[in-house]
Amino acid sequence: MLYNAVLWLSVLVYAPLAVLSFPLPALARNRFIAQWARFQLWLLRHLCRLDYQIQGRGNLPPGPAIVFSKHQSAWETLAYQVILPPFTWVLKRELLWIPLFGWGLAMLRPIAIKRGVGHRAVDEVVKQGADRLAAGLWVLIFPEGTRLPPRTRRKYKQGGAILAAETGYPVVPIAHNAGSFWPRRSFVKRPGVVSVAIGPVIESRGRSAAEITKLSEDWIEGTMAKLEGTSQQTG
Repeated sequence: MLYNAVLWLSVLVYAPLAVLSFPLPALARNRFIAQWARFQLWLLRHLCRLDYQIQGRGNLPPGPAIVFSKHQSAWETLAYQVILPPFTWVLKRELLWIPLFGWGLAMLRPIAIKRGVGHRAVDEVVKQGADRLAAGLWVLIFPEGTRLPPRTRRKYKQGGAILAAETGYPVVPIAHNAGSFWPRRSFVKRPGVVSVAIGPVIESRGRSAAEITKLSEDWIEGTMAKLEGTSQQTG
């Protein structure tokens, strides 16, 4: 309860500051807003006894890349702002309409799409994603499209893989077990250590979207099976 109270109080304070950061260049604006996420991880560590560990940090390439990640929790949307270089992500357009929070989110130049428009959404991911990558931002994509409970999976969508195939930027697969500690739509945060595994780079040049999807899905789901069998819960 204390964590959630401080979380929303901090939104009221930091979101207007994020909006006021609009004159800054995209990368500088991203780094400034990421400090809010860093504060949230500090709160989780001290108020909820929820920490994290990273495997494979050395797999992150030096230049912009496209990240494919499992999506289980709100935790990774916070933690990736600290773990990864400055990035933006694909999200549903309606999130930008949330007062204060959505306005601050818009400062990160997300790839905001309207769900249910089929191929037009993929076209927007490719068009806007190429623009963000060219500007030096990484692009984070949850290929299953939504948060899922632990030990479940959904067919991977190919929008992110099409972006990779058409632009030639590499793909970085990431698996984690955050859903075992901060479940989706849950008020409760369980104490423990979230395991984050960053996989080897998947080169996209010369590969089809289907190949990129299969390679990333095989690595992520194979790693998830290991992580979800070793969740370190305490208390």
